[in-house]
Amino acid sequence: MSEEKLPDGPLEVALDDEKRLYDHHEDSVDQEQISHVKERQLVRKIDLHLVPVLCVLYLLAFLDRVNVSNAALFSLKQDLKLVGNEYNTALVIFFVPYVVFEIPSNMLMKRFKPHVWLSFCMFMFGLTTMLQGFAQNFSGFIAARFFLGAWYKRSESQKRYSFFFSSTTLAGAFGGLLASAIGKMDGMRGYHGWRWVFILEGLFTAILGIIFFFLISDFPEEVKWLTPDERKIIIGGFMYLGLVVTAYGYAYFAPAIIQGLGHSNIRTQLLSVPPWACAFGLSMIIAVLSDYLAHRFIFALIPAAISLAGFAILFVVHDNVHLQYAALFLAVAGTYASLPVIVCWFSANLGGHARRAVGTGWQIGFGNIGGIIAAYSFLAKDAPEYRSGFSICVSFICLTMSCCCVYFLYITYLNRQRDRKEADGIELSWEDKRELGDLSPDYRYLR
Repeated sequence: MSEEKLPDGPLEVALDDEKRLYDHHEDSVDQEQISHVKERQLVRKIDLHLVPVLCVLYLLAFLDRVNVSNAALFSLKQDLKLVGNEYNTALVIFFVPYVVFEIPSNMLMKRFKPHVWLSFCMFMFGLTTMLQGFAQNFSGFIAARFFLGAWYKRSESQKRYSFFFSSTTLAGAFGGLLASAIGKMDGMRGYHGWRWVFILEGLFTAILGIIFFFLISDFPEEVKWLTPDERKIIIGGFMYLGLVVTAYGYAYFAPAIIQGLGHSNIRTQLLSVPPWACAFGLSMIIAVLSDYLAHRFIFALIPAAISLAGFAILFVVHDNVHLQYAALFLAVAGTYASLPVIVCWFSANLGGHARRAVGTGWQIGFGNIGGIIAAYSFLAKDAPEYRSGFSICVSFICLTMSCCCVYFLYITYLNRQRDRKEADGIELSWEDKRELGDLSPDYRYLR
C-alpha cells in the first residue's frame, strides 16, 4: 500500500492491532515497512513509558478528589461548622467545573501537548487540595472544591484502560491507609487531622506534577523512545452516568457507611481498604478476559450485575453487619470493574482523534453529572441505613445495564447494515472514509 494512505491523525488507531480482525474498516499500514517490527516488544515499550506515569497521575487525582470522605471523619464538619446538607453541597461544587471543562480540557491538551497540560493540571490540583486544608469556613471550603474540579489496538486496550481506571481503587485503598496514619497527627501545630489529610496529600500531588512535566509522553510522532517504524503501527453518556452515581456514592460515603456499622475512626479507615483491593483484582480479571475474547458487552454487564447485588443487599439488610460489610465488596468491585469496560468500549468505537477527544470528553463530562446526584443521595439524616442512597444506586445501575443493552443492539444493527451495503458493492474514496472515521461504511463497531 502506498505511503499516502497513512492516516494523518497520530492517535486515530493507536493500539489498534485488532485491525487484523477488522482490517476492512481500519486504516492499515505498509506491511513491508513494518514486517521487522516486533509488536510485543513495542507494546511492552508503550506500557513502560505510558501506563505507570498516567496511572500515578490518575491515582493521585482521584485520591485528592475523594479524600474529603476520609477527612470528614476527623472533625472537618465541626471545625467548619457545616450544618444540614452543606457537606453534600461541598461535594457537589466540585462537579460543576469538572463537567463544564472536560471537553475544553481535551482540546487544550492537544494545543499545549500532554506533558505540559497534564503536569500543569496535576500541580494546580495538588495546590488546590492543599488550600482545602487551610479553609476556615464553608465558603472557603466550597471555593477550593470548585477550583479543584476545574483542574482537572482495540483488542489489547481493555487491560490498559482497566489498569488505568483501577488506579481509582488503589487510591481508595491507599487513601484509607494514609488517612489512618495522618489521623494520628491530629493536633500537631494546632491543626486537626482533616487539615493534614488535605495538606500532605495535596503537597505530594503538586510535587509530582512538577516531576511529571519531564516524564509524561506526548503524541506518538513526537516521542523519542519510538522508532519511525514503530510509530506507524500506533498511527495506524448514559452508560457511564449510571455507574458514576454508584462510584462516587461509594467513594464519598463508604467511610460513613462503615462507621455506621459500629467502628471507630481509625478502624473505619482500615476497613475501607479491603473492598478497594478486591475491586482492583476483579477489574483486572474482567479486563484480561474482555481483551482475550475481544468482546465488551458481557464484560460490562456482569460486573454491573455484581454491583447491583451489593447495593440491593445494602438496601434491604440493616441488622447483619458482617453481611453489610461483605455487600460493600460486591458494590465497589462490580462498579469499578464495569466502568473502565464501558469507557473503553465507547472510546474504541470512535474513529479518528478528533471524534475520540470530543466523544470521550462528552462521555466523561456528561457522566460526571452523576457525581452531583451521588453527593445528594447519602444525606446525614438518612444515616446509618441510607435507604434513599442505596435505592438511587440500584436504580442507576439498572439504567446503565439497560443502556448497555440498547447500545449493543444498536451497534450490532449498524454492523449488519454496513455488511449489506458492502455486499452491494458501495464504495467510497479513501479521503471520504478518512473524514468519516467510525461513520465510514467500512468501519465495524466492537461489541
